[in-house]
Amino acid sequence: MLILAIGDVIGRPGRRAMTKLLPGIIQQYGVDLVIANAENIAGGIGVTPATAEELLRAGVNVLTSGNHIWAEKEIIPLLDEMPILRPLNYPPGLPGRGYLVTGQVMVVNLIGRTFMNNFDCPFRAMDALLDEINPKPAVVIVDFHAEATSEKMALGRYLDGRVSAVLGTHTHVGTIDAQLLPHGTAYVTDIGMTGPVDSVIGDDVEAVIRRFLTIIPHRLSVGRGKVLLNAVLVEIDETSGRAVDIQRISREERG
Repeated sequence: MLILAIGDVIGRPGRRAMTKLLPGIIQQYGVDLVIANAENIAGGIGVTPATAEELLRAGVNVLTSGNHIWAEKEIIPLLDEMPILRPLNYPPGLPGRGYLVTGQVMVVNLIGRTFMNNFDCPFRAMDALLDEINPKPAVVIVDFHAEATSEKMALGRYLDGRVSAVLGTHTHVGTIDAQLLPHGTAYVTDIGMTGPVDSVIGDDVEAVIRRFLTIIPHRLSVGRGKVLLNAVLVEIDETSGRAVDIQRISREERG
């Protein structure tokens, strides 16, 4: 089984690149399932029903998110209906769900606590899910939306052998540590982003620099120019659930 996981998609440029590039990638590799982090697809922050549908039409099967999932209120009533996840370790009773089973695969969305917020423990939340779900699909993919590399690495090691992949999102900067952990879990600290290259993690350069210089908060605009799609392709033995390969994929949107 081949699963493609796409890094944080940024605004209209990211959505446009997905529409242009994703169908070809799916066809080239024979991808079975596509996961994309979508919490920045609506103007750089949040998700709307229309922008979510745009990615689903492009070929995404499951949309994950993170700390910006609540930014656009119109998506909240649809979180239980659309194939979009909010982190599992938000407090109980909130709208939406933290995992989704599709075919032979369970996709789980977790959020980190270090430098983030006072969320429930992602380690214990994942323990509880793995203990409770019955039957548990052999293939389990975790999008860990977190800031600290150490927290991401620790969760990868903690879940090694119990899930098929732990794939980091949120920082928008791809890391070079894609690897197979000793007990068969594919891991990368951060997939990267699908958005403008000439930017600061997807946002307009001058606006970001101005914020750092003045410390005056203001909403940032999405950057412009060349767009890259960052993803990882994970090959998994669908019987055992063990990953057998992980590789980076990067595609430039061209005119």
